[in-house]
Amino acid sequence: MGRWSGRVAFLLTIPVAVHCLYAFGCQSGTPRVMWHSLLGCVFFASDPAPSGSGSESGSASGSASGSAGGKPEPSAGGEALTKAADVPVGGGVALRAQKVVVTQPAKGDFKAFSAICTHEGCTVKDVTGGTINCPCHGSKYRITDASVAGGPAPRPLPPQKITVDGGTIRRA
Repeated sequence: MGRWSGRVAFLLTIPVAVHCLYAFGCQSGTPRVMWHSLLGCVFFASDPAPSGSGSESGSASGSASGSAGGKPEPSAGGEALTKAADVPVGGGVALRAQKVVVTQPAKGDFKAFSAICTHEGCTVKDVTGGTINCPCHGSKYRITDASVAGGPAPRPLPPQKITVDGGTIRRA
């Protein structure tokens, strides 16, 4: 068995790598995530530091006005993320391309959080039932403060700074 044990262990890691890197779209930008994918969850119980999460913090509140639907209007300020009218009250939207989640727990109260799951660095998929949901391992975060509501996530999603300008939600 000694001669084959290394080969068998290597063959068993292939499904883990495929599972994490391809099936669920995990972020593979850091070496730690790639090694985790190859070695399995046993060796790396904590999550990698997601790139781009930085030390940004805060949220913005305000009333939204403007047209519903469509793309955000270009104007001065930070990157336009979405229209305020496109963020449902008591819910939110996951903007996977921008790696941010925008929620509206109460009318006119907008909050933004990183869309990178604190468990394994996957991008969260959607906002339903009052939670921000990660498809990889089932982590759930509350829309009010991104605190962990369920799943293996070890800590809340980091907050992001936003502003509401003329019905458009922008990065601050």
